[in-house]
Amino acid sequence: MRNKRTTPRIGTARRTRLIAVATGLLAAAAFAAPTANAGDNHTFSAAQLNSASDSVGKADVAGTAWAVDSRSDRVVVTADSTVSRTEIAAIKRQAGANANALTIKRTPGRFSKLISGGDAIYGGQYRCSLGFNVHSGSTSYFLTAGHCGQVASTWYSNSGHTTVLGTNVGYSFPGNDFALVRYTNSSIAHPSAVGSQSISSAGTPRVGQTVYRRGSTTGTHSGRVTALNATVHYDSGETVSGLIQTSVCAEGGDSGGSLYAGSVAYGLTSGGSGDCTSGGTTFFQPVTEALSYYGVTLP
Repeated sequence: MRNKRTTPRIGTARRTRLIAVATGLLAAAAFAAPTANAGDNHTFSAAQLNSASDSVGKADVAGTAWAVDSRSDRVVVTADSTVSRTEIAAIKRQAGANANALTIKRTPGRFSKLISGGDAIYGGQYRCSLGFNVHSGSTSYFLTAGHCGQVASTWYSNSGHTTVLGTNVGYSFPGNDFALVRYTNSSIAHPSAVGSQSISSAGTPRVGQTVYRRGSTTGTHSGRVTALNATVHYDSGETVSGLIQTSVCAEGGDSGGSLYAGSVAYGLTSGGSGDCTSGGTTFFQPVTEALSYYGVTLP
């Protein structure tokens, strides 16, 4: 089961999540094409695949991410550069008779949370990115990463902390990675847009789809969705589940930023490995969960 943190809600809901990083600190490690582990041609049942997936979590190896891939009929485990061969062997042992249902892939760098949508937001000693503007009735809010909400309660539009944006309503992290901030500055405009792209709805992307991410450190980049309902065990020890896994690059400070395509919102930047020079793997909290959890809607 996912590790949940109870937070204040507006309305009824489910939960979600994303990523953060200290001001001036960037996630190290470059992204690169992973290499796969060959399995046999055996067909595994849904129960076997779910059991194999659960076993990866029970192995409790930081620096791994995993998701069931229905196209290949395997559980794809992505291991960052910190995961040793001994730890890979331990994961396979934990899977037992279902070890052949695992496909192991490698990616350079470390799976880390990234603090610093879109536009930069500042709280405490951290910089994150605003995800999407939302509302409940006449009250305006914005969504960002849960790990950002964990480290700061008041958010500003500038690093000098002279222009306040708003204060946290609540956050959910780890397990999920999303936070809700209520605007307290009535002079700040909060359009339903990511940069110049208007956003009118939220949804779930499909594997293989081209998507775009906007963040305060690296701007706008594109990539493809490589898995849904992925689980990642970050190098700091927290585990987040139900994530969208992609080949879009991201860096420290991009946490909380928007994942979208056209006018459809998909996710909030949680974490990953690599950078926007070499590429990498980035995970996103589905925005639909955050909307449902807090009972808010896109403008």
